[in-house]
Amino acid sequence: MTTQRGTMEVLAEKAMLLRESLQKSQSNTESMVAILGSFDYRLSALDTAMRPTQVRTRSIRMAHDNINKTLKVAEVILAQFDLCRQAEAKILRGPHEDLESYLEAVDQLKKIGYFFSSYKSLMSREGVLNHINGLLAKAILKLEEEFKLLMSSYSKPVEPDRLFDCLPNSLRPTPAEHSGDIGKINAGASNAENQSKSLENGIYKPPTLIPPRIVPLLHDLAQQMAQAGRHQQCLKIYGDFRASALEQSLRKLGVERLNKDDVQKMQWEVLEAKIGNWIHFMRIAVKLLFAGEKKICDEIFDDVDNNLKEQCFADVTANSVTTLLSFGEAIAKSKRSPEKLFVLLDMYEIMRELYGEMQTIFEGKACFDMRDSALYLIKRLAQTAQETFGDFEEAVEKDASKTTVLDGTVHPLTSYVLNYVKFLFDYQTTLNLLFKEFDTGNESDSQLAVLTTRIMQALQTNLDGKSKQYKDQALTSLFLMNNIHYMVRSVRRFEAKDILGEDWVQRHRRIVQQHANQYKRVAWAKILQTLTFQGAPSGGGSGVGGNDSGGTSGVSRATVKDRFKSFNVQFEELHQRQSQWTVPDQELRESLRLAVGEVLVPAYRSFLKRFGPMIESGKNPVKYIRYTPEDLDRMLGEFFEGKVWNEPKR
Repeated sequence: MTTQRGTMEVLAEKAMLLRESLQKSQSNTESMVAILGSFDYRLSALDTAMRPTQVRTRSIRMAHDNINKTLKVAEVILAQFDLCRQAEAKILRGPHEDLESYLEAVDQLKKIGYFFSSYKSLMSREGVLNHINGLLAKAILKLEEEFKLLMSSYSKPVEPDRLFDCLPNSLRPTPAEHSGDIGKINAGASNAENQSKSLENGIYKPPTLIPPRIVPLLHDLAQQMAQAGRHQQCLKIYGDFRASALEQSLRKLGVERLNKDDVQKMQWEVLEAKIGNWIHFMRIAVKLLFAGEKKICDEIFDDVDNNLKEQCFADVTANSVTTLLSFGEAIAKSKRSPEKLFVLLDMYEIMRELYGEMQTIFEGKACFDMRDSALYLIKRLAQTAQETFGDFEEAVEKDASKTTVLDGTVHPLTSYVLNYVKFLFDYQTTLNLLFKEFDTGNESDSQLAVLTTRIMQALQTNLDGKSKQYKDQALTSLFLMNNIHYMVRSVRRFEAKDILGEDWVQRHRRIVQQHANQYKRVAWAKILQTLTFQGAPSGGGSGVGGNDSGGTSGVSRATVKDRFKSFNVQFEELHQRQSQWTVPDQELRESLRLAVGEVLVPAYRSFLKRFGPMIESGKNPVKYIRYTPEDLDRMLGEFFEGKVWNEPKR
């Protein structure tokens, strides 16, 4: 009990101490709150006292910032004024000394103008802008003068030698040919398919019309003028100078402006040379000059409205294109004649070859007339060529030339027509294109076959008429044999049989043989009759008479003498006459001689063997038996050689 009471007292004392401690802590807390409350009041009073000072400090700071900003703006404006003075000095000096620097000055002025345009609060803004715009107006006028000066200085005609150097090697004239007709370069090649292929693969190098270092300057000048609203003036200056240079280049080359009347008055040889030249002029103009003009026009005006650029190029080239195409139209509209067909085909061929490039070069609405004129010329040339075919066929059939070949050889008309047909086949690809211009629903190859067949038939009809001029029917047959054989041989030689067909060849070979057989019958029937009795051949002893004197019974010596005399006279006449006739083909000539010899010599040998002894036993046998079979064979070898006898040969 005593122990418990002691413990309770200890706890009570500790509790009392804890209570006292808490009371003190509460007292201290209240005192601290009172002190802090006093500080808060004092700080609030201090803040109230300091607020005017803070406002003034902030205002000073803002004023300082505004002053700095104003100074910076002033510096920028002053810098622009300084740049403006520098640009003005360059503008006033003009562009001639240093064009690039001048252009930079113009660009700088424009930038300065944009700068001041944005400062609407600047009091002197209007004055500054007026000054800048005035300088720019002066600058653009000076740039226009400089553009004109550069165009004048560098728009020179291209000399022919320079143009020739730009051609493929196959078309370049030799130094000796430079002064002559360039149409004679590679004479005859322009109308051959192989030449066309080589030209298509040839390398053309358009000449430098304006030095490369000048083109960017002209571009920049044109750009400045366009931006200043003077693009029309710029394009006119450019068009005038380039058109003049282009026309002069063509004149130096030899291009003339000729119309239908001019063409009609020319001799064919002169006109043919001019057409050959025109074909080369067209290549040079399209592939070199027009292509070159298109290139520099695109480079100089690449920033200009496309329609204006196309119109500018059209203005540069229009007159030159018209000059070239008008000659082609004059030829197409001139009086038709057979010799013009192949130059028409040459012209058609070159226009077809160039038309694709012309479509590319002369693109756009502004150049429509030039594209249309080129297409019109192509169709007009095709139409005239086709009409010339018809004219030629009719001319062949109705040819009334009085030229008579006395020796029965190939008539000039035949060689002319076959040469003509040969050239037609050289133009086979071109003709196929031409036939497609007039779509008849037939294959172009069959059209060429029909055309050629009709020409051949017209020739045969004419030859039949000409053969009737001969009084000697044997010569008539020889003439027809020679001419139709020439037709067959020519057709086989230049592979026209691929078009006409093997049937045509075989049919006409049979006609040749028929005329050869007819010649033999007409020419030799009479002389062969002298070697027969009672219609029986001399070699057939039976049926002629008895067996007297080797089968000569019933035939008198006088009759035999008359037969030998008649044979001699006829053979000598045949030899004299037919050795003047001509069979120009060696193989045909030998064949015909052999065919005659195979009939005549055996018949004569048999007659001589049967009746010769009757004459040899009498007086003066050589008067009647003049020839041995070997003599006849030798003399037959002189037939058809076209010999000219000064006097009758006995």
